[in-house]
Amino acid sequence: MSKILNNNEFENEVLKSSIPVLVDFYADWCGPCKMMGPVLDSIEKDYKGKAKIVKINVDQEPELAAKYGVMSIPNFKLFKNGQVKDEALGAIGKNILTAKLDALL
Repeated sequence: MSKILNNNEFENEVLKSSIPVLVDFYADWCGPCKMMGPVLDSIEKDYKGKAKIVKINVDQEPELAAKYGVMSIPNFKLFKNGQVKDEALGAIGKNILTAKLDALL
């Protein structure tokens, strides 16, 4: 299961990561977010050691959500070298997220 980060962990885990990071901005009450759980778990297994998958709960970390312009969830931001390089919105297919990750590897 993807690691849930707080604001204090975000810099080290995402911005300073040596590998690409897929950040899932989500909320516990969000149905489409829950639907994406198994997809993200599968991607995490497939990309072990090549990319990281982490989660940010927008209810618990509203300042991070605001900083990255998260207006609707699920919202996926792909980071490389501390910068947002790509993003995707909504409950989407695994193939879309893996294509975006592959572009950053």
